[in-house]
Amino acid sequence: MTNAAKSPNQGQSAPQEWRRQPSPDERSDAGRAARKAVPRSELADIGPADDRDPVGILLAQGEGRVQDLLPIRYGRMVASPFAFYRGAAAVMASDIGATASSGLRSQLCGDAHLSNFGLFASPERRMVFDVNDFDETLPGPFEWDVKRLAASMVIAARQNGVSTSDATDIARASCQSYRESMIDLAGRTDLAVWYQRIDIENVLANPEIKLSKRGRERLSKNIAKARTKDSEQVFAKIGSAAGGRPHIVANPPLIVPLKDVTHIDPDEMQTRIQKVIEDYAKTLVSDRRVLLGRYEMVDFAMKVVGVGSVGTRCWITLMLGRDETDVLFLQVKEASASVLEPYAGKSSYRTAGARVVAGQRLMQASSDIFLGSDRIVGGDGKPRDYYLRQLKDWKGSADVERMSRKTLKQYGQFCGITLARAHARSGDRIAMAAYLGKGDSFDRALARFATDYAARNAKDHAALDEAIDEGRVVASKGI
Repeated sequence: MTNAAKSPNQGQSAPQEWRRQPSPDERSDAGRAARKAVPRSELADIGPADDRDPVGILLAQGEGRVQDLLPIRYGRMVASPFAFYRGAAAVMASDIGATASSGLRSQLCGDAHLSNFGLFASPERRMVFDVNDFDETLPGPFEWDVKRLAASMVIAARQNGVSTSDATDIARASCQSYRESMIDLAGRTDLAVWYQRIDIENVLANPEIKLSKRGRERLSKNIAKARTKDSEQVFAKIGSAAGGRPHIVANPPLIVPLKDVTHIDPDEMQTRIQKVIEDYAKTLVSDRRVLLGRYEMVDFAMKVVGVGSVGTRCWITLMLGRDETDVLFLQVKEASASVLEPYAGKSSYRTAGARVVAGQRLMQASSDIFLGSDRIVGGDGKPRDYYLRQLKDWKGSADVERMSRKTLKQYGQFCGITLARAHARSGDRIAMAAYLGKGDSFDRALARFATDYAARNAKDHAALDEAIDEGRVVASKGI
């Protein structure tokens, strides 16, 4: 066989003119060129301090939300610097959007702080660990997500009494795990990257994973607890069969049944919602459409969720299957433009709900079987975008406030590994790995960014507290 006739599996050093894709060497060159254009040390910049109005950004973000719920949002955000950070993705986007970027883009979570990683069930009923919030997802410079994660590690660590130097080390370790994972992924095949996931039960069984005995015990308990968090558990907490008809129990202002939030005739609203479910079902894969068709919607309510999401329209719908014990709760959550759009560019999707669904499916190794989207005309006649998924499906999250320095460091490393895998599915992992490099320049730069940004976040939190005291912002605390 001549060289020209060799199989691609045999490899060859000569340029492969028959390939349309850039070669690995060309992709590595692109990453090194990006590093020369924007040195990794420049990623430590947190953006200009002049003319910043974090409270103004939050108030502007709230203009399209349910006004009666905004005091709950501000009350939750002012509870601590970390709570503020969770709700201030728009503030951080405005800061990092003004800084130099690598120019190497991937699908971003957009809000990759450490509490937006967690446990949930895969369609195969395995417990996996992954990114789990995509309200702000959008393509953009890959390091923006890493910055959001690194800063959250410092803020959480400082809140838990960890020294500044140790908190900086925790952030650096998270970035190191991200960098080393990306380098590893750069050497793998596309299919190998696509199929990779963190099966948390395999983590527990792997003696090479360095977890303390106490850490393994805590993780085992978290897995067991997460397995109880499903629609049946939700119904036990917020549902009732009193009166012979299963329904959602009111708990205003956190849970408000449909009949109490609209003046539209109940029968007409029931017809509208049924049409919403039917339209949304069209965005599902056909087999899941069949499964959803076995359930009947019996109740609908508005529900307050999260910290930063408070004020967006979020509904839950109670569905019944074979009998009254076969319950399914779907979450119907409003989606609007990503906070990254002014800095990373407009979404290419027709609706914000489609943007969220596409980003989640692209970044997660396993996504909820009922994940879909729809555009819905509300009772006020205005169309709004929504995405739908199960309310809970073995969902588990870390108890950040109770994490020790050692636990935070290990958790941050898991998050770094997970985020690298999520970015590698859509971005040029070979170019990103070349930009990151084998040295620790990237880790140190982002650790400096994280430490400086934590200090800025503390000032922004204090500014919200002051605005509440002055009456500029109305807050309802403790809800």
